[in-house]
Amino acid sequence: QVELVESGGGLVQPGGSLRLSCAVSGFTFSFYWMTWVRQAPGKGLEWVSDITSTGGSTSYADSVRGRFTISRDNAKSTLYLQMNSLKPEDTAVYYCAKGKQRETTGWVPKSQGTQVTVSS
Repeated sequence: QVELVESGGGLVQPGGSLRLSCAVSGFTFSFYWMTWVRQAPGKGLEWVSDITSTGGSTSYADSVRGRFTISRDNAKSTLYLQMNSLKPEDTAVYYCAKGKQRETTGWVPKSQGTQVTVSS
C-alpha cells in the first residue's frame, strides 16, 4: 500500500524559509521520479518541482526557480523541498507525488499534504 506523508509546513513570515519532507512507504522509492505539487486557496493544482530517481536531475516551475530546492534521500525513502525567500503567493497546501506529475489537470492528491502559510 502506497503511503505518502508530508510534514514541515507552518506559518512563516515573508522572506523566511521552511523545509518540507515527504516520507514514503509501500513502493521502492529509489525507482521513481518524485514530484511536489501545491494548491493555493481557491486555485487549482500547480506543479512545483520534480526530481529523477537518482536525484541527478531536477526541474522547477518558473514561480519557484532559484528559491526552492528539491532533494531526496533514497536510503531514508524521503523527499524534501527546501523553500527560501518565501512569498505570500507561496501560501498553499503542498503535496508530494510518486512519479513525474507535471500535468496536474485531473490529478487527485493521494495524501493529506502540508499547509504552508506565508504572512506577516
